[in-house]
Amino acid sequence: MPPIATTAITLGELAARVGATLDGDGNVVVRRVGTLEHAGPDAIAFLASPRFRPLLAGTRAAAVIVTPGDAAATSLPKLLHDNPYATYARVAKILHPQPAAAAGIDATARIGGGARVDPTATIEPFVIVGARTTIGARAVLGAGVSIGDDATIGDDVHLHPRVTVYARCAIGARSIVHAGAVIGADGFGMAEENGRWLKIPQVGGVVIGADCEIGANTTIDRGAIDDTVIEDDVKLDNQIQVGHNCRIGAHTAIAGCVGIAGSATIGRNVKIGGAAMIGGHITIPDNTVVSAATLVIHSIDEPGMYTGSFPALPHRDWQHVASEFRRLRALAARVAALERALREQLSREGESR
Repeated sequence: MPPIATTAITLGELAARVGATLDGDGNVVVRRVGTLEHAGPDAIAFLASPRFRPLLAGTRAAAVIVTPGDAAATSLPKLLHDNPYATYARVAKILHPQPAAAAGIDATARIGGGARVDPTATIEPFVIVGARTTIGARAVLGAGVSIGDDATIGDDVHLHPRVTVYARCAIGARSIVHAGAVIGADGFGMAEENGRWLKIPQVGGVVIGADCEIGANTTIDRGAIDDTVIEDDVKLDNQIQVGHNCRIGAHTAIAGCVGIAGSATIGRNVKIGGAAMIGGHITIPDNTVVSAATLVIHSIDEPGMYTGSFPALPHRDWQHVASEFRRLRALAARVAALERALREQLSREGESR
């Protein structure tokens, strides 16, 4: 595997650029990021979780990123910040810059009539751009990307290879869409008549805001009538399904394999764990956390953390628990009958006094 491009920089300059406090020799030069366990002498590592603190003593990194509270745990030169993980993200972006794409339209690309492609955009081989579509400044369309008619791709958007954007969809500035994602396919809109299904035309679009990231093979369906809307700074992991007419609020993050049924409204700053299932026509409020593999079929009224999954058990224990679950209804009926009998007995005793 070819080496990742790196940039050499002193720790002092790095501290200034990421807004961290320098503790130690600012002339130390670092070229790459690394883990505490595997970093070499030209790397900077980070400590974001207390359970990895024992690794500080043995790390071979040139410098580390830690909280002020962990500063005394190592004598290495360091960057101090209350959020080491976010600081690491900024450092990694500086030390491992993405190579600039060469502007221009590859000879194998096909640009539809009336389309407007900014001269600073990069259009790679076998890209299709539909009629009257707009491609913004410095946008990058990877090999095999297909964009339908009347779509809008904002400035600095990066569509990785084989992304498909259907007609009349919009993607905001600086957003990233990874390979194989499909934006704007028809929602699952069907009407039943005499035992057969009638397809309902899906006439809305998809509007994705600025600074979003859409994972590989994620699908976002177009609206049935109004648009499906993904607000600014939403982060969607790989293989997520977003149904038609959903709305996902700004700064929400959703992990892989989540399924969201149509017309669900998810608030701002929501976090949803992997493989959670969200029912249709429900609302999840701002600042809610939904744990992995949780099933949400009713609207949530109050923000908080919601968990519906059952932790893994040895199979025999799981069988025992499952058998007890099957008896819960009968048990509840017996308890209700006993309570009713007790109330009647107490009533009779009261009358006899």
